[in-house]
Amino acid sequence: IKSKLRHQLSCSLPRVKRTLTDFFPVVRWLPKYKIKEYVWGDVMSGLIVGIILVPQAIAYCLLAGLEPIYGLYTSFFANIIYFFLGTSRHVSVGIFSLMSLMVGQVVDREVYLAGFDLSEDSKQSSLAAVWNTTRDHQNIEDNLTIVAFSSECGKECYAIGIATALTFLAGVYQVLMAVLRLGFVSVYLSAPMLDGFATGASCTILTVQAKYLVGLKIPRHQGYGTVVVTWINIFKNIHKTNICDLITSAICIAVLLAGKELQDRYKNRLKIPLPTELVVVALATVVSHFVDLNGQYNSSISGAIPTGFIPPKVPSIELFPRVALDAIPLAVISFAFTVSLSEMFAKKNGYTVRPNQEMLAIGFCNIIPSFFHSFTTSAALAKTMVKDSTGCQTQVSSVVSAFVVLLVLLFLAPFFYSLQKCVLACIIIVSLRGALRKFRDFPRLWRVSKSDATVWMVTMCSSALISVEIGLVIGVVFSMMCVMVQTQHPKASLLGQIENTNNYEDMDDYDHLVIIPKVKIFRFQAPLYYANKDFFLKSLFKAVGLEPFLEKSRRRKLEKKAKIRIATQTDKE
Repeated sequence: IKSKLRHQLSCSLPRVKRTLTDFFPVVRWLPKYKIKEYVWGDVMSGLIVGIILVPQAIAYCLLAGLEPIYGLYTSFFANIIYFFLGTSRHVSVGIFSLMSLMVGQVVDREVYLAGFDLSEDSKQSSLAAVWNTTRDHQNIEDNLTIVAFSSECGKECYAIGIATALTFLAGVYQVLMAVLRLGFVSVYLSAPMLDGFATGASCTILTVQAKYLVGLKIPRHQGYGTVVVTWINIFKNIHKTNICDLITSAICIAVLLAGKELQDRYKNRLKIPLPTELVVVALATVVSHFVDLNGQYNSSISGAIPTGFIPPKVPSIELFPRVALDAIPLAVISFAFTVSLSEMFAKKNGYTVRPNQEMLAIGFCNIIPSFFHSFTTSAALAKTMVKDSTGCQTQVSSVVSAFVVLLVLLFLAPFFYSLQKCVLACIIIVSLRGALRKFRDFPRLWRVSKSDATVWMVTMCSSALISVEIGLVIGVVFSMMCVMVQTQHPKASLLGQIENTNNYEDMDDYDHLVIIPKVKIFRFQAPLYYANKDFFLKSLFKAVGLEPFLEKSRRRKLEKKAKIRIATQTDKE
């Protein structure tokens, strides 16, 4: 131990260099960047992802319960930081619908507990009265005020304060896990469990956004059973439907779905993805502005989106105890999706990634942006697939995407003032197509593995019907229970030889196998340990047709008879 510590704590120039290159992988690959070979693919993929990213960043803020500007901040800083720290060449890190939903649930809960109105029309109100009742003479502005929005901290200010505190803690947890080399924990998050969790969360996302499609202004449900309660509230208030929002939603969903179907059908012929979201956002904004849909038909719009950057601010330490537990599932899910996507595309393109470094990278993608009014990030499958299909070679494409977002932040943000919220909801709902299609794959999964299908169904139902946090816990626990059951009672069988070969197969599954005389080949499909040793013996004895206790008793009787026979013969002699 002493020698190992001495080696780990030793300091030399090569060791410092290796540590820096390990911590900043960009130092290793950027000097080797092949401009002629890589730059075109990186620039094209970066531009395309950036164009897709802008409307999604604005839309996903609806899920997070935050102003649209914060989604743009999140997308910008996450791309820049992952460029320096990530080991994957293709992963697109930034705003993600599932993370936005989980952040939004915490934000809405804390905003509600702080005494603010959760309705869409609630005005900015002072938080001083709320905080002064619990902390005498505390300086509110020092802790929560964001100058760009109001001189005194109100609802939106408190909401982003909760989001940044939550994001900071999630990032700290991820960095601690990386330092402690806990990257292996992703092994316990099985693919069926993650798919079920994502599908259940997608049902919740669809439900939360449904009210915007019909223009209903009802607060988000707090507590368990969001899906059921929200749909009940929607149908109770369906007579208040805003016809303008309903028609706009129908048109936008039709256009978006048509664009996605064309993209899927002709993806081999199209050199770049169709920017359907950007076209829909641009046209909808122009129509809303010139027809004045907000003034004429009371249609909800995004409102003012400021340009530039709000001055950085340290996340409020006072809020850490309120969100410390909520940050744990955020940290785990964010890491799990990032690592799984990194490894998936690394295998596809023939290189390797380091899970612990990925955890470190996504941790700092949460810690550093939390000082710049951003919320929790993760790798996103759709944008990663776009990068891979449009010729991305390195993370230089992330810098290009960040530049596109920067242009919007500096110059174009005010043009989204008249954009209807129902259009943003349509973008979110259509983006859930991939996750919701998992329902169609369930029969095939059931035929392949009933245990995996059961894990998927249990996780999906608990995530959708109870809550995403409880669904995650139930999914992990149920997955581990299934593993325990499978190892305690695995399949056990006798093998027979395939005629004229050296191959052996299960005699229960195949006919006409050759049985070797006086030899039994037994297969036990699990590691042997204390929990399944009794089952192993029972399975073995049953397979070979042997009852050890009966056999032992029979042999004792035979031995006893033999002794009596020998004794009788001796007496006769």
